[in-house]
Amino acid sequence: RNPCYTAGRKITVKGLMLHSVGCPQPKASVFINSWNSPSYNNACVHGFIDGNDGTVYQTLPWNHRGWHCGSGSKGSGNNTHIGVEMCEPACIKYTSGSNFTCSDKATAKAVAKRTYEAAVELFAMLCKQYNLNPTADGVIISHREGHSRGIASNHGDPEHLWNGLGMGYTMDGFRKAVKAKMNGSGSSGSSTGTSGLQASALKNLSEADVIAKVGPLFTADQKTSGILASVSLAQFILESGYGKSELAQNANNCFGMKKSLSGNTWSGSTWDGTSIYTKKTQEYENGAYMTVTADFRKYPSVEKSIADHSAYLLGAKNGAKLRYDGLKGCTDYKKAVQIIKDGGYATSPTYVENLCSIIEKWKLTQYDVANAGTAEVWYRVRKTWADAASQKGAFHSLANAKKCADENAGYSVFDESGRNIYTGKQAAFQPYLVKVSASDLRIRKGPGIDKAKTGKYTGKGIFTIVEEADGPGASKWGLLKAYQKNRDGWISLDHAQKV
Repeated sequence: RNPCYTAGRKITVKGLMLHSVGCPQPKASVFINSWNSPSYNNACVHGFIDGNDGTVYQTLPWNHRGWHCGSGSKGSGNNTHIGVEMCEPACIKYTSGSNFTCSDKATAKAVAKRTYEAAVELFAMLCKQYNLNPTADGVIISHREGHSRGIASNHGDPEHLWNGLGMGYTMDGFRKAVKAKMNGSGSSGSSTGTSGLQASALKNLSEADVIAKVGPLFTADQKTSGILASVSLAQFILESGYGKSELAQNANNCFGMKKSLSGNTWSGSTWDGTSIYTKKTQEYENGAYMTVTADFRKYPSVEKSIADHSAYLLGAKNGAKLRYDGLKGCTDYKKAVQIIKDGGYATSPTYVENLCSIIEKWKLTQYDVANAGTAEVWYRVRKTWADAASQKGAFHSLANAKKCADENAGYSVFDESGRNIYTGKQAAFQPYLVKVSASDLRIRKGPGIDKAKTGKYTGKGIFTIVEEADGPGASKWGLLKAYQKNRDGWISLDHAQKV
């Protein structure tokens, strides 16, 4: 409902501008709800990045002209650049200009890191979509840099926040991180080193010390996955020999996760899809053990191995049925272990007995989170789990999430592991009228500039659109009523105004 959105002006995207909101508010929803009003004619950006969870909320079509940077002596970046705002920590307090104080630097840094990393991922996606070189001059800039170039108002964001918190982030570093993300390498942060726990650090520790070191990692994972920490930790001990197996030491693979697992794929995987470690292994088949050579997944850290293992347990299927249905939220470790065994995770006939024995020997239930099954859960409404930029919202209520998906064609509800748990009902399309002001709007036989031309033009006038479709060359294509029978008369809706 923002006047900028309803104006519907388009731009040719030539760059991306990074902002931060300039006030202590981490919740993107606060800005979205306030700005989504016909009376709010001060600003409108293409997206917000939430400071609490890093979720990206798109608030304008990417090729719409936003009101995000004002103007300078050489014009306005609104005419060329997509603008995205990063939300800021609640624990800062502005004193004057871009100066601020901070009451909880650790929390503030976590928010800044979260939004930075989400921005890297988003900008990498947008650079790919619009064929932009992130390190080319003037392509990715901050609001501060926009002012220096004469195309934006006098702001210092977002560098003022990074500098004030001592983050070590720079726009040059940001641009390089975006390029690395596009190439599928590097981290989204400023560090180029390996992050997370390396299994090699466990090599010379005692068994008790290993458990003490990795136990909190499984507690943290349970808060996200809902899988008992004691059970996952026991699997870690059994399958990696306290993190000291060949596979763990050389690939941070602590659960024997193969490159391909029974043909299964699942949402939320933390494996990069390419890194492998090949070794010989023993498998139990037809009542006996046999040696085979297999490719295993290689991870950058133990944490990634834990997360991928949990994602597998939550998402693997036999046909349409979840293989380990009932595992999430199960608070009885004996029942949870049996669910894993019954799902076909292990072939050893003593697998359940072995896991329970480990849990009891080391009192691993001390790492379990009480009431994990009732922990706070977010349901996200997106086109796909990977397309974070398409997210319409995040809901505690599954019913509200389903309602949102129903109201947005092509959207589904995803749980915190990335599993699609509901696909929205597609509302019946309602034909509508559009006004064409150009005399030479071409009619094509299909939705896209790659489709054949009919040799005809609409001319100026009012026309009925009976179907919409995506296609190259326009944000949306519309089927003209006169061509409905054979579906062979489409126009670019970018050049038509809805009546």
